[in-house]
Amino acid sequence: MSETTAPSMPSTRVSRWIVRPLSACLITSIVAERERWPLWMPVLVGSGIAAYFALPTEPPGWIGAGALLVLSAVAALRRRHATALTVGLVGGMLAGGFAVAQLRAESTAAPVLAERYGPAPVVGLVTQVEEMPAGPRVTLERVTLEGYATELTPRRVRITLRRSDRVRIGSTIDVLARLAPPFSPVMPGAFDFQRSSWFKGLGATGFALAPARILAADDPKSARLLLADFRYRVAERTRLALAGQTGAVAAALMTGDRSAISRPTLYAMRDSGLAHLLAISGLHLGLVAATLFFGSRALLASSERLALRHPIKKWAAVLALAGSFGYLLLAGAPIPTQRAFLMTGLVLIAVIVDREAISMRLVAWAAVLVLAAAPESLLGASFQMSFAAVVALVAFYEVARDRLQTIRAILPDGLPGRILAYAAGVAATTVVASVATGLIGLHHFGRVAVYGLAANMLAVPITALWIMPSAVIAALLMPFGLEGPALAAMGAGIDFVLSIATTVSSWPGAVRHVPAMPTGGLVLTAMGGLWLCLWRCRWRYFGLVAILAGVATIPLARGPDIILSGDARLMAVRMGDGQLSLSDPRGARFQSAIWLERNGQSRIDVWPAAGESPDGGLTCDSIGCIYRIAGLDVALLRDGRALDEDCRRADILISAVPVRGRCPYPRWLIDRFDIWRGGGTALWVDETGVQIRTVAEAQGARPWSSLARRTPRRRGDPARPGLGTQ
Repeated sequence: MSETTAPSMPSTRVSRWIVRPLSACLITSIVAERERWPLWMPVLVGSGIAAYFALPTEPPGWIGAGALLVLSAVAALRRRHATALTVGLVGGMLAGGFAVAQLRAESTAAPVLAERYGPAPVVGLVTQVEEMPAGPRVTLERVTLEGYATELTPRRVRITLRRSDRVRIGSTIDVLARLAPPFSPVMPGAFDFQRSSWFKGLGATGFALAPARILAADDPKSARLLLADFRYRVAERTRLALAGQTGAVAAALMTGDRSAISRPTLYAMRDSGLAHLLAISGLHLGLVAATLFFGSRALLASSERLALRHPIKKWAAVLALAGSFGYLLLAGAPIPTQRAFLMTGLVLIAVIVDREAISMRLVAWAAVLVLAAAPESLLGASFQMSFAAVVALVAFYEVARDRLQTIRAILPDGLPGRILAYAAGVAATTVVASVATGLIGLHHFGRVAVYGLAANMLAVPITALWIMPSAVIAALLMPFGLEGPALAAMGAGIDFVLSIATTVSSWPGAVRHVPAMPTGGLVLTAMGGLWLCLWRCRWRYFGLVAILAGVATIPLARGPDIILSGDARLMAVRMGDGQLSLSDPRGARFQSAIWLERNGQSRIDVWPAAGESPDGGLTCDSIGCIYRIAGLDVALLRDGRALDEDCRRADILISAVPVRGRCPYPRWLIDRFDIWRGGGTALWVDETGVQIRTVAEAQGARPWSSLARRTPRRRGDPARPGLGTQ
């Protein structure tokens, strides 16, 4: 054997004994599950959408549509060739998702306030009113700003008015206010409010400095404003009938307006695992549809003539579909409710046309429709968690259907058996949905409600059998002014649920704080969950490996050692115990709360006013601090008086004031100008060096990023953040 062929022997054996059998097994498994292939359509479309949002710069507008056209042509012209057809279809769905995201971003483009405005007059048409604890928060359209041309004026502006202000939807108001552009993420990887505002057409937010003056009376003319005014009046009427937080929660369940719910109530519901009951989603819309379906069917069945001669089941489905659509409109038709209506509507249509009511294929089509209408929803916790729950539940009942029927057969007959069966169903549903949503929640919220199962076992039946049926009856009677008893019954049920939330959230260890799962971990977990749920053969269990790998990224991922806010007023450093210590959180409570949440931290630690921290890693005085990490000295300046001294001794200099090139000594330098350019900044420090990442880098040069429009670093400037590892 020649020397040239000998080295190829091991690779030949690997190919023969490992690669080829695995490839054959994979192909056999895929072919065996060809009826499940369509279920991956929303995954491919979503992957294309994710690719668009992951780009660091805005792509040319023709790329998505051009790729979709080319790949569709390949699939059509080469449909007799399996490989070409597969490439055309798969690539076409990816390109389709990319193209629809591009189109959506372009269609929602609107002016964004370039800088702070006011105090100055703001004139606009009130299109939404939310009763916030701090005062009414209004959304204005047809906005006029002093000194701004029409083409530079934001299309929508959101302003929090004074507590005494009372305005109606459809009014035109004039208010003295301060406005600012939508704020950027508080740190790299945190929620991007600018991107969310871009897709809502929201170009500025602010607060009033004086009472609002009504220029035109309440006179909604368009159907949209009439509907918004009707929603507000229903919510207001509900809050008047049921005082306090009971009325606030009732209004949220009937109209989707959660603005009047206080923070203690929100925290209690969240920490007990019941927060999903406050958002109108599949549970609520499904309960409304079920109440209308079974109620109208029972009413129709009371007539023997109708029951025997007409398809009353289909009639009941039509009535439930109409009622669900009405509930969608009453809730303001936000994206989560649209998604719930699509799912419920497809189920009811399946009943009407004599098809299987609930199937994974219906879930897939609902996901495609939602992504086509609002591709940006893919990035939100609401879309991810609700579809995770639905997919997991459908997959669970597909697999466990026969076993559940066997269990039901051994239960006692009559009412006791029905109660046990219902309790078992609630428990199974709660466990499956909680696991599915909890894995996604590890990325977005960094907390686990330990006793969520116990709370849901009590609260979900009350919501399903008591609260939501009462809400449906109240809504039907409200036009006649007879809703009082139904609202009272609804309020009693809500009080019961709130007491459950308060009790459970107060138990020791009710909440487990964990560091936020990295984005890579979220992708692994999501793909593993889809692999587990969408396939049917045994190979689906490989999805568990991906899920475990995704969860394992939480302890493996290392959070930043230093965090700087976008205005340089707040800083945080990681102490020896892994907890973040903050400079002064009093003026930046929102930012500090996000930092601590993403670090999996419940307590607030503050820098010492003078002296050393307990672990000796941080030494402070009135004008700054010295932080020691990985053998490096980090100077954290809050006052320019310490600049000359710290320039000579620090390895890393972070200054809340401009340095202006007066400090050539530190190896790494970040001053106020750098933070202004890059926004919130995070630093990872170890023996190998310093890695710096800014919000501007994380957002990229995208149309919704205000940081991308700021002045870039000039050639010749000293090394600054934004260059990665330095």
